[in-house]
Amino acid sequence: MAKNKFHDGPGPSQRQLRVGELIRRTLSDVLMQGDIHDPELNSMSITVSEVRTSPDLKIATVYVLPLGGGHRQEAIQALKRNKGELRRMITKKMNLKYAPDFRFLIDETFDKMDEARALFQQEKVRQDLDRVEDDGED
Repeated sequence: MAKNKFHDGPGPSQRQLRVGELIRRTLSDVLMQGDIHDPELNSMSITVSEVRTSPDLKIATVYVLPLGGGHRQEAIQALKRNKGELRRMITKKMNLKYAPDFRFLIDETFDKMDEARALFQQEKVRQDLDRVEDDGED
């Protein structure tokens, strides 16, 4: 595989980030407008929080979360069931040379933020944080 002469560091390239964000916006619009021929999917309100693309842009991992956080598996199943139609619509709207293969995953960022927030509220952790702040004052 040829090495990208403009990007050889860790993490995604600018091109991957740009295409991922374009896919995210376009997919959000498609889902919001209800253009899919699946009444179950159209009845769901799904947030597309992030899209990560592979270096060759042929695979797009789409992180989603249904409104309210419930019915996660139903949302993933509905998206997987309509993957072909979503690919065609996104490719047409974005005028892409190749249609990326979508992989749908639940975005667990908000769950992790809630866990961290709960951890910081624990009395023992707050005592440790207060001690670190007191040690830092000179």
